[in-house]
Amino acid sequence: MKRIALLGLGTMGAGMGKRLLDAGFSLAVYNRTAAKAETLREAGAVVAASPAEAAGGAEVVISMLADDQASRMVWMGAEGALASVPAGAILVECGTVTPDWVQELGHAAQGKGCVLLDAPVTGSRLQAAGGELTFLVGGPLTELETARPVLEAMGKKIVHVGPSGSGSRLKLVNNFLCAVQLASLAEAIGWMERAGLDMELSLDALSTGAPGSPLLKTMSQRMMKRDYQVNFLLRLLGKDVGYAQKDAQQTGISLHTAGSTLDLLERAKELGYGEQDMSSVVEQFRNGKG
Repeated sequence: MKRIALLGLGTMGAGMGKRLLDAGFSLAVYNRTAAKAETLREAGAVVAASPAEAAGGAEVVISMLADDQASRMVWMGAEGALASVPAGAILVECGTVTPDWVQELGHAAQGKGCVLLDAPVTGSRLQAAGGELTFLVGGPLTELETARPVLEAMGKKIVHVGPSGSGSRLKLVNNFLCAVQLASLAEAIGWMERAGLDMELSLDALSTGAPGSPLLKTMSQRMMKRDYQVNFLLRLLGKDVGYAQKDAQQTGISLHTAGSTLDLLERAKELGYGEQDMSSVVEQFRNGKG
């Protein structure tokens, strides 16, 4: 039985942890807010007081945090996981972070005799709970094959994108594309509502036509129902678009549509929707706004 450490039990991490326990892995977890670990404790996980305590003796250490800063703290901060992780362990960074940070963390892992896989996921809270995530993996194939049973407990598809940093870069591309489509959908719904179109008929026509996509179908339903229970936080989508802009600029590409998308996400945050689901971006076009 592989000994797994999981760092971060937020929107995604909690579901991932439950899947690991259901698959029979020995699991130690750490979360900055300890109360969020109680459900997993009751399911059989060991709740650690620090990332270092969770990682001690683990064969695979998984991080699922919100951004570069949070990831840095659990890996390299005071009582971070790298202080105790045993040589030979495989480190798996599942958060949506920058390729620059992946490279830095990978070098630090090598110094401890470990190998890092960047393995961000596509999917949201529901897919995490159902074991239906897709992992976009960067790093050596040998270590990926060793870690594959662990990832398969949490996901339905594992894509080896390429060398270290490739997975994190493709995830930024993924979230950039999703954010731009989400922003244009919010504008379109605001436009159609103000014009007095039949919304059910109009959205059905759009979803079955050329603009149709899984995101359009799901997000339009949530926008119309004003169902903003969090599957993906609006503020985190803004963070991801910012990361995408920066990484693309380093390759000589300016993401012009990212700028206007960020403007809409920032305005939604100013209106109080930062901690709600990303679909709430549409509200800025309602009630005389926009």
